[in-house]
Amino acid sequence: QLQLVESGGGSVQPGGSLRLSCAVSGTTLEYYAIGWFRQVPGKAREGVACIGTDGTPYYGDSVKDRFTLSRDNAMNTVYLDMDGLKPEDTAVYYCAAEWGIINTQGLCITRAWGKWGQGTQVTVSS
Repeated sequence: QLQLVESGGGSVQPGGSLRLSCAVSGTTLEYYAIGWFRQVPGKAREGVACIGTDGTPYYGDSVKDRFTLSRDNAMNTVYLDMDGLKPEDTAVYYCAAEWGIINTQGLCITRAWGKWGQGTQVTVSS
């Protein structure tokens, strides 16, 4: 049974950096695509970055050139490196998994993903 556990959230000043981790257990990461999504109260959950089994990452427009998504299949973990953080990046960040998606272009949307973690809070504030 696949389980996802997010970690690495916290509070940071504008311009700072954080690394989020999504640890996969109960199965092998190699066969799963992983997506990162975020949500603020009163708004829909939005796609931040997604990566398929082919290792190609795709990013939302608001985080391009600031966030970097990578996967380490040997460690069963996906990392989201967030640089140049802005107050508008404040949200609960969730990772999600879906079996067998090779390339996630066009699929970094919530309805494409079936397995979700519990989320980790990221707060960017001075």
